[in-house]
Amino acid sequence: MATSNAVWGIDIGQCALKALKCRPHEKDPDRVVVESFDYIEYPKILSQPEAEPEEIVREALEQFLSRNDLTGDQVALAVAGQSGLARFIKLPPVEAKKIPDIVKYEARQQIPFALEDVVWDYQRLTGGSEEDGFALEPEVGLFAMKRDQVSRALEPLETAGIEVDFIQLAPLSVYNYVCFDRLEDLRSRPYDPADPPESTVVISLGTDTTDLVVTNGYRVWQRNIPIGGSHFTRALSKELKLTFVKAEHLKRNATQADDPKAVFQAMRPVFSDLLAEIQRSLGYFTSIDKAAKIGEVIALGNAMKLPGLQKYLTQNLEQEVQPVDEFKNLSGGSATAQSQFKENLLSFAVSYGLCLQGLGKSEIHTNLLPEEIVRTRLIRAKKPWAVAGVAALLAGLTFNYFTHAVAWSDTKTDAMKQAESKANSIQTTAGGFQSENSGIRSAFDRIKQTGDNLVSNVEGRLLWLELVKAVDAALPKDVRIAEERKETKEDISNRNELHFDALDGEFFEDLESEWYSSVEEQYRKSRGLLGDGDDGFEEDGAEQASEPVSLEGEGWVMQLTGYHYHNLDSSNDGARFVNNTLIKNFEQGILKLPDGPNGELVEVPFSDLGISHPWLVSETKLRDESIHPEVGVLDGNSRERGGGVQSYRRPSSRGEEGVEGEDKVEMIELRRYDFVVQFCWRPKTRSERRILAEERRLRVEQEAEEALISQTDVEE
Repeated sequence: MATSNAVWGIDIGQCALKALKCRPHEKDPDRVVVESFDYIEYPKILSQPEAEPEEIVREALEQFLSRNDLTGDQVALAVAGQSGLARFIKLPPVEAKKIPDIVKYEARQQIPFALEDVVWDYQRLTGGSEEDGFALEPEVGLFAMKRDQVSRALEPLETAGIEVDFIQLAPLSVYNYVCFDRLEDLRSRPYDPADPPESTVVISLGTDTTDLVVTNGYRVWQRNIPIGGSHFTRALSKELKLTFVKAEHLKRNATQADDPKAVFQAMRPVFSDLLAEIQRSLGYFTSIDKAAKIGEVIALGNAMKLPGLQKYLTQNLEQEVQPVDEFKNLSGGSATAQSQFKENLLSFAVSYGLCLQGLGKSEIHTNLLPEEIVRTRLIRAKKPWAVAGVAALLAGLTFNYFTHAVAWSDTKTDAMKQAESKANSIQTTAGGFQSENSGIRSAFDRIKQTGDNLVSNVEGRLLWLELVKAVDAALPKDVRIAEERKETKEDISNRNELHFDALDGEFFEDLESEWYSSVEEQYRKSRGLLGDGDDGFEEDGAEQASEPVSLEGEGWVMQLTGYHYHNLDSSNDGARFVNNTLIKNFEQGILKLPDGPNGELVEVPFSDLGISHPWLVSETKLRDESIHPEVGVLDGNSRERGGGVQSYRRPSSRGEEGVEGEDKVEMIELRRYDFVVQFCWRPKTRSERRILAEERRLRVEQEAEEALISQTDVEE
């Protein structure tokens, strides 16, 4: 692995190999120093028909290594923008820790290949905000390359023995250069999406393609235009009937040609195509970013030295296109003073950006180097240390063995043998005691289990009886004796009575996940916890609806299906009457059970029985029902109970005549309300209820004591 603080940025282009070696500035953290550079122009452009790209690149790398020593330095490699994919995605507000999971999901949607076939990385961009661990409108950059393209880019360097530490897309390297060298003042300002700073447009004209990069220092947008310097050469070759080599020479020396006007006339269609693509790209950018403001336009790439090109773009873009004439934050000394560096300055921006990433001074620091390569290098680097560690361990174990062997030989005496024999005898005796103790404990556990089972059987057989008694206690009661009741509309409609058709139950292994999770929204709405609509509660009952009770673990969901006629008073009819009686009693009610000493009756809250979460599951609108005055009376059993679960007999289907041949009688017209109520029941035995009661008593005593202490402190 690299051990120096220098980084080589290598850009293998279509026309030449460009490389910069940079290190951090000793005093100024906002500057870097160029230690060396290299510019190797190929004998042929790689895209020429007769060229052999692999051989040309191999020879260029050999020449590069013969002139430069890379030992201990990091290496960053640029790949063409069209070889990779770049997407900038705005995410919805989300927990910051969940951004990696969401980005992985987005990667599957945005990358048109299986993730196993690509190398990809992402980075959260500057801007946005974060509150209480939630990222608000975060934006991420997603970058990817197919694995076979990464392998092709690495192959010539691996063949030459150069280990690459970073792989970056060329347009992103240009972005890193612009942010560090030209927009450093913007980075100290807070980012305002509504009023962003002016955007810098970079036109990096290459041999075969042009990278258009637009950035305001915080956001970046890039597009690859399939027009480059070689297109001007091909236009000359076609129009003037020249070989590619002669056309390339004529392009570079257009002003010295015999007929410069003919040269520029032949290249004019390419000028127009390039301008049209740039205008179309900038138009699209401003359409997707309405707040963007275009500032300066800068030119990169040796192809930009083509006479007349900058002037043509300036006139037609109505924006001055300025070629880069220096790298402001790059200190070079004698290296940058060389004529070859100055002549090819426009070609070193990509290498400059690569060096910034290797030195940790870049805005985009994603790396498309395959993870398996990084892992292999880490293992290889640690192998010598692992071997040395194993050798040291073996030496230590050997020394330890000999010291123990010497000490053991000193103990081979008669006194030691007698001591060992006595110790073995004591150990045997202790082992016998331990076995005996284990047997006694096992017998105790069996007896205790039998006792627990017997107690459980005794207490468990009462649970359902107690539930029925609790349901009966929760029902509203008409306390009048039967003789005081009248079979009239007013009397029946004002009775505090509920009538039930069924009581059903269903057991769940986990109430929380199997039942409550599926009905939580309806439950909360019914209990008035969502704040939307009339929940039917009186004020004293509504307070109880918000008390949280855990439903983890097993239990029953009981369901009561019934109806009532208490519907004359509109302020306490329908669902209101159910909530203000049955539901309220389930939450606040108490009943007397023999839970006290020697079976003494004591008051037990419904919650101690394990009853919770009562709610009105379903209801119907009030409907009319006619009851015959002679059959609309209570069952005898219900009379004796003095209220509770009650029912009316239905009139016959023969209409208003109860019995054939009898005179017509006036029916009792009532308003009927049908409903279904559910509640959770997690049975508690008598022993468990006693524990709850004791804990409650201690809590009350502690609160009273704390209140007394507080009052005493105030009086003092």
